[in-house]
Amino acid sequence: MRFAKLEPGAVRLIDVPEPHAGPGELVVRMAACGVCGTDLEKLRGGYNASSILGHEPAGVVSEVGSGVSSYEVGDRVFVHHHVPCGVCAICARGDFTFCPTYAQTNLDPGGFSESFRVSARHVAAGAALRLGPKITWDEGSLLEPAGCVVTALHRVGFSAGMSVFVYGLGPVGLLYTRLARALGASWVGGADLSARRRTAAEAAGIGVAVDPRNPASAISSVASATEQRGVDLAVVATGAPAALRGALDLVRRAGTVNLFGLPAKGSRLEYDLQQLYLRGIRIIPTYATSEADIREVHALVAADRLKLADLVSDRFPLDDIALAFDRARDPEASVKVVVTGPAY
Repeated sequence: MRFAKLEPGAVRLIDVPEPHAGPGELVVRMAACGVCGTDLEKLRGGYNASSILGHEPAGVVSEVGSGVSSYEVGDRVFVHHHVPCGVCAICARGDFTFCPTYAQTNLDPGGFSESFRVSARHVAAGAALRLGPKITWDEGSLLEPAGCVVTALHRVGFSAGMSVFVYGLGPVGLLYTRLARALGASWVGGADLSARRRTAAEAAGIGVAVDPRNPASAISSVASATEQRGVDLAVVATGAPAALRGALDLVRRAGTVNLFGLPAKGSRLEYDLQQLYLRGIRIIPTYATSEADIREVHALVAADRLKLADLVSDRFPLDDIALAFDRARDPEASVKVVVTGPAY
């Protein structure tokens, strides 16, 4: 069996033994797995939490371990890569993605593989979500990043009627705009350096998509849409510190900034702290997602309240994973890149 191994500055397919399901476990034959910004950051060497690539996989259950009664061979599933312990003090507060156990769990050997093993802990936590009959493989591979958005919206206290501006209109930024609109935002705007991604956002119905290199256009658009108040929620769906500064300038008094994108290691922000204090701005980082929020996204897609599939601009077979990463690194060449496997 082949899987994608992370090496210094490169991704390479290597051969490993076929995984088998132990007691309480599953083996899933991969159909589709999205290339995420976190995967790209790992390739650049700027994110060392894990060397495992591929955490947006959907596929077909090919083997069921002893003691598992809730899944059958042939089930179409999305599998979440991380699960919390569920019993620590952090989990008791509902902050599941910050549980110490959460980041220590993963798929074996990772989502970019012909097959992968799902641990008993994952199975017991409900991390393998059975896909509805109308959910495509592309949509299944987008459930995790969309779940990250739902987790963020819950954490920042989003409610219908709020105005939102998103810096960074890559795949997760575009998902953020769509989910905010689907859940009742009064107005959604955004900014991105890529003309292609601004066009994609406008085609999907965003209020305005501007080039952040012209900050006056963002300020003017937000002022017009909010009667000069500023947006209720400004989202930083990129790791660029300049985007965080822009978000702080656009948010209203007592508004919220969601630090959603992963900043590069060592990033720094220079900003007038007195202004943060006097304006009462909340800066809330959010990270990853939970099984409950992924199920919420699945329900929205199944009910046709959220469109996902058209975000996929490119598909590459696992054999061409290096090409998939190259394409995903170019924002003018792609929106969302998906790697397909033998079950596609």
